[in-house]
Amino acid sequence: MTDLLAIGASGLRAYQTALTTSSENVANAGVSGYSRRTTNLTEISAPGSNLLGGRLVNGLGVAATGITRAADEFRASEVRSATTDLAKTQSGIVWLDSIERALTGNRLGDSLTRFFGASENLAADPASQAARVVFLDSASGISGGFVATDRALATAAIELDATAAQSTRDLNGTASSLAQVNSGLARVSPGTSGHAALLDQRDRLLENLAEQTDIDVAIDEYGRASVRLNGATGPILVEGDNAGQLRYERSGGATAFTLYRNATASIVTPTGGILAGVAEGAIRIDEARTGLDALATQFVNDVNAVQAAGEGLDGNPGAPMFAIGPGGAGEVSVLLTDPSGVAAAQPGGGARDNRNLQAIAALRDSSQIEGRVNSLILGNASALEARKSVSAAQTVIRDQAVTQRDSVTGVNLDEEAVDLLRFQQAYQASSRVIQVARETLQTIFDIG
Repeated sequence: MTDLLAIGASGLRAYQTALTTSSENVANAGVSGYSRRTTNLTEISAPGSNLLGGRLVNGLGVAATGITRAADEFRASEVRSATTDLAKTQSGIVWLDSIERALTGNRLGDSLTRFFGASENLAADPASQAARVVFLDSASGISGGFVATDRALATAAIELDATAAQSTRDLNGTASSLAQVNSGLARVSPGTSGHAALLDQRDRLLENLAEQTDIDVAIDEYGRASVRLNGATGPILVEGDNAGQLRYERSGGATAFTLYRNATASIVTPTGGILAGVAEGAIRIDEARTGLDALATQFVNDVNAVQAAGEGLDGNPGAPMFAIGPGGAGEVSVLLTDPSGVAAAQPGGGARDNRNLQAIAALRDSSQIEGRVNSLILGNASALEARKSVSAAQTVIRDQAVTQRDSVTGVNLDEEAVDLLRFQQAYQASSRVIQVARETLQTIFDIG
């Protein structure tokens, strides 16, 4: 009878653990990164052979020997890879979109069109003071357009630096957290809920790292993760309970990421994740600013050359209309403030002469500046649309990777409901075994 009591008690303990595990699965079914757990149940066998002294020996009940966490490292790796690719593309989209807003939001192309249109109107009546005022006003519009566009691009660069700095801080914080999890995994006994929870946390942290940059992950026998940047031969970011720190710097379109760990500095070139998108964004913003500076410089020099070749209404040689500082497009300004100073006439041509001003129309055709501004806009827009298409495809790929992983690790509430019912019945039956043992013992005592 004592064996019967022990068997029933073992069932109570084992199925209580199984019920707790299933209940935990149900409670965490909607928690991102939670992996389903099952209780390992093992028969407690009697020592020795099946026959001992000619008497059949029964088992001694059941034991919960541990908690198994559902996992598939290959599918988890696929999710990390898809996350890295998608984060890079989406990060690139942010900066291409910023460039598009900068190039189109200040209507530089429209300002150029108004300038050339005003010059044609003035050429039709070069002595008109009103037409000269409108022409100078259009020149101010161009100056403002160049300056505003450059400032918008500069703001995009500042925002890019802020994003890179935040992403770097997130990566460093996540790396430190992963090192702490590794330390915990070395101390916690495998097959426990605490061990499973740490493994869940480890995988979430690895996925967060993959969103920031491309990583290579190796898992040891304790479940601890070692992380390298830039592939399997790259510098180590996390190993055991030790984590490195990444730093970011930028000069123009050149970004620099340096990993510091154990007093060693390693250059890192991200090829995936947010940081790779940042690096590409820095190049594109710098290219847009360089292209804008070239347009502004050529436009200012060409218009000033036309001015210098003619004379104003007062007969004086044409003075420079624009100035441009060392800062390029961001430092374009209008120098000419007197409408009479617009050099519409050739030297000695008189007030009705418009032959010098006709050089502005020729400049419009030869420089193709309006078309070049549109080329900047269209080139960026084309790259933006291409990235959006890639992002849509990569989103599908990542969603599929997550679905495949979750098919192995996720909680199925229908299955858990069946398990809860099954374990509840086993628990109740174990209680009944104990009750029967007690009743039988009591009967024996009464007979005695």
